[in-house]
Amino acid sequence: MSNEQQPVGADSAVEEHSIFAERRAKLAGLRKHGIAYPNDFHPKDNCATLQEKYSALSRENLEPMEVNVSVGGRMMLKREAGKKAAFATIQDASGKNADGRIQLYITQDKTGEAGMEAFHHYDLGDLLGVEGVLFKTKTDELTIKVTHLRLLAKSLRPLPDKFHGLANQEMKYRQRYVDLIMSEETRRTFKARTAAMTSIRRFMEDNGFMEVETPMLHAIPGGAAAKPFITHHNALDMQMFLRIAPELYLKRLVVGGFERVFEVNRNFRNEGVSPRHNPEFTMMEFYAAYTDYRWMMDFTEQVIRKAAVDAHGTAVLTYQGRELDLSKPFQRLTIVAAINKYAPHYTHEQLHDVTFITGELAKFGVKPFSTSGLGALQLALFEETAEAQLWEPTFIIDYPIEVSPLARASDKQAGITERFELFITGREIANGFSELNDPEDQAARFKAQVDAKEAGDEEAMYYDADYIRALEYGMPPTGGCGIGIDRLMMLVTDSANIRDVILFPHLRRED
Repeated sequence: MSNEQQPVGADSAVEEHSIFAERRAKLAGLRKHGIAYPNDFHPKDNCATLQEKYSALSRENLEPMEVNVSVGGRMMLKREAGKKAAFATIQDASGKNADGRIQLYITQDKTGEAGMEAFHHYDLGDLLGVEGVLFKTKTDELTIKVTHLRLLAKSLRPLPDKFHGLANQEMKYRQRYVDLIMSEETRRTFKARTAAMTSIRRFMEDNGFMEVETPMLHAIPGGAAAKPFITHHNALDMQMFLRIAPELYLKRLVVGGFERVFEVNRNFRNEGVSPRHNPEFTMMEFYAAYTDYRWMMDFTEQVIRKAAVDAHGTAVLTYQGRELDLSKPFQRLTIVAAINKYAPHYTHEQLHDVTFITGELAKFGVKPFSTSGLGALQLALFEETAEAQLWEPTFIIDYPIEVSPLARASDKQAGITERFELFITGREIANGFSELNDPEDQAARFKAQVDAKEAGDEEAMYYDADYIRALEYGMPPTGGCGIGIDRLMMLVTDSANIRDVILFPHLRRED
């Protein structure tokens, strides 16, 4: 019998090494007999379905049914009851909660002496193939009375302590595979993410959008103000950039006649890492011809509300202990109106005084670029004074042209574009606008971005001549939006850190 019948903590490297060596010795014995890692077991049932169908039945009603089952799963608990009997619990991927587990009852009279002896040497974490008959124990727990039991894959490393799981948060991110084994909460988070993504895709298709795929390697980075990752294509002998946004390719498709398109895309930005930022992240961008930014705000609100309901069951969430109501119409404020609401001590004159705002920004440690005009300075002040206070969903609208190189200029107000950003719980969730479809205006905007880059703005855009050529064929009036999927998933799953909703977030190298 193994000397390790209960979960072993990972706090002792010596103990873990000893267990690893013991398990490798067991695996060597299996290899010697030619029975290591078989691949011919195909379960017909899963734990959640069995629990759902039979757990409510009484012992007296269940046993005459003689329900034969076969399941596969990982052994999470093991309790010996002498040499001739034992209980165990296996876990598979079927349940949203604890229903993904079922108890086993192993006895020598059913599995034979050889089968019972083999089970004594199985360890927590081992993957088992089980056949047997369902029954209820005296404590009314649904259980499989095992008739055949096989070891399908040996777990060489011990699982963490069952009561604590992976206590070190960084190890949860590095060893997500272990975190998923041990943590019901983690499994629930990523199942909710999948449910939300399924909802989003279905909603887009139901509204006439076609899902497409665009390049991840770009000759010119574009579609966002961000610092790109740079790589080199050997065969073409050219510098290339990992995608920072799919926007310019998606709008090329609108030019080509696909009037409603969307893409769930992976983007890469060579910037800082924080609880809100990961250098590789997921967005959903979508474009609809013959719409504008007001239509886009209405539609974006619907997408987010529907995703929350389908993943969470309600549009009224609790995020980090505080209620978040996505069921009500989202608020809309201009940049200046938001500053007035959340930092009311500023006067109208001060908010339109370049020298004053520059001085205020200095107090926050912000040094604007020399090319920044009044609009960009107002936006910077908003980010320092109001943004973090936007708990309830709020569209900030009418951004200045100088920070919106791809957005259509307003017909009503000089220097302003028809652009919005959606903020929830103090962070940006979406960015959209009426698209700029005037090729000459777009060319002038690109040139201004080149000037900003030469002045030191590493995130300013490049000049994309092919995109200008596409616009010269004519793009219909169009609205577009990008939704940060990872940040949206943080809200839906009540996760404080973006790494909690990304299966394999980026970390520093292990020492």
